Amino acid sequence: MAPRVPRLPKAKPTEIFCISAAGVGVLAPLYMAMPGAEERLARQTTKWAPRWERNINYFTSPAERTAQRIEPPIAKAIKKLDEKLPLEKMAKGMERGIQKSIARFQPPKSEP
Repeated sequence: MAPRVPRLPKAKPTEIFCISAAGVGVLAPLYMAMPGAEERLARQTTKWAPRWERNINYFTSPAERTAQRIEPPIAKAIKKLDEKLPLEKMAKGMERGIQKSIARFQPPKSEP
């Protein structure tokens, strides 16, 4: 009787994405090291670039509108946060502490 190999579970989309990204990350430098890779890449870019530019236009205007819409509330929230937090006071206190620590470990200067 042949040993039974357990069936692997179906890969989830995130697993497929991670494995694909890893494959691209490993194989792209190897592909670029091959002779003539730049010419092949340039040829594919000239072939596919117009299609990519047409497709990206579907996303650019909605993304710009979204950025313009959410920028004022985000700027307002950041301004409120800056006013609430005593960042300058904390930074000056930390600087004083660092300087005191440095001064404590430095030997006193001897005058000739």
